[in-house]
Amino acid sequence: MLTEADLDQFTGTETWTRHGLNRNMLCTDGVMYFAENAGNGAFWFLDIVATELMMLHKKEPCLVITLASKDGKATITADDGNDRVLYTREIEYTDCPPGDWKFYLVDNVLLLPSEY
Repeated sequence: MLTEADLDQFTGTETWTRHGLNRNMLCTDGVMYFAENAGNGAFWFLDIVATELMMLHKKEPCLVITLASKDGKATITADDGNDRVLYTREIEYTDCPPGDWKFYLVDNVLLLPSEY
């Protein structure tokens, strides 16, 4: 099962992965590791960021995105880094491991806090 310690090993990136639905969004190695290893895969999360949050990112230079997973459900929130929530979406089913998974969206790059 994926843990926070698994993600803490990422402190930079060697490869930038361009998202297929929004070619303006880049993902780091750590984000791709999360998408590949969270449950049976969390590429759906990247799709939501690429199609919904990238539009918000045009107005906000830095977004802190949290995927809070518990009991097979999840909530995605995005704030401006000062705890002002700008976006919330409920996910009715996920096999993502329980926890509060945090990401940053800065300069069209989705990255882990340890990669910032």
